[in-house]
Amino acid sequence: MAFQPSQWTDVLSSLLNPEQRHRNDLSTHQQLNWNRYSNTLPDGLHLQWLSTAGFRFDYQGYTLLIDPYFTRPNLRRTVMTSHLEAELPTIERYLEKADAVLCGHTHFDHALDIPEIVKRYQCQAFGSSSLKHLLSLNGLQEKATEIECGKVYELGPFEVTFIKSIHSKLLLGLKIPSEGELCCEHLDQLGAGNYRCGQVYGIHIKVAGVTFYHQGSANLIEDTIIHRNVDYFLAGIAGRSFTKNYTKRILHALSPSVIIPHHFDNFFGNLDQDLRFSLNVNLTGFVEEVKEVSTDFEVRTLEILQRI
Repeated sequence: MAFQPSQWTDVLSSLLNPEQRHRNDLSTHQQLNWNRYSNTLPDGLHLQWLSTAGFRFDYQGYTLLIDPYFTRPNLRRTVMTSHLEAELPTIERYLEKADAVLCGHTHFDHALDIPEIVKRYQCQAFGSSSLKHLLSLNGLQEKATEIECGKVYELGPFEVTFIKSIHSKLLLGLKIPSEGELCCEHLDQLGAGNYRCGQVYGIHIKVAGVTFYHQGSANLIEDTIIHRNVDYFLAGIAGRSFTKNYTKRILHALSPSVIIPHHFDNFFGNLDQDLRFSLNVNLTGFVEEVKEVSTDFEVRTLEILQRI
């Protein structure tokens, strides 16, 4: 897809006046916060945004994670180190248990912490061949399940289905970042850029009589989406500017009742810092795009680590 003039405007606006964009997005984020409305989840079901594309589900004593990311190294460390390491003390500070981990793709901001979580809590991880290779590098190959698209995995009270998808292009819409399979042979080669994308999935979850659909990157393959009328769409919005008509296409495919956007935060900072927004993600613009498709959709936001 060619980089459109309107997208250049977004980039230039963010570069020239980032504080104004931050104020706009922060206002939108606060106005749409879940707690300001009457939305409720089924009794006993809890959902928590873990930052970036990460979520935690708790139901009937079972904890299910998607793309958990707690370590969040700063930009300098991310760029400069040849071996990006998860921080177990940081993970333990925010996570006391895990029964299963789902991985939508294996970029570092989705997969870095998964081996340490699997080792610490002795849980199973589900995802691509790249995820299986990552766990094998950590001596955890028996804890990796390479998934089959369309198959229903029963994990405690959760029914999970992986849907084949695709990553959005970044770098001015020219290229998928770190495309291809994760194939390092040694952990000391595993810098941020070597966390290759691998296969990309949307993830459908059914629990407590309701459904969720998690999209970790803003692109899709319409023909593979088999679920309609989902209750809650966990909508990753980073990179959507480079996917033609992304918001309209994904909303028509899923017909969700409630949209919970994520992956709009600047993830180069620890979880104790105030929310900052990634350059050119434009949360406010996403909400406007949703309204252009239909005013029937409800958009609700979560604070990082907010549990509902």
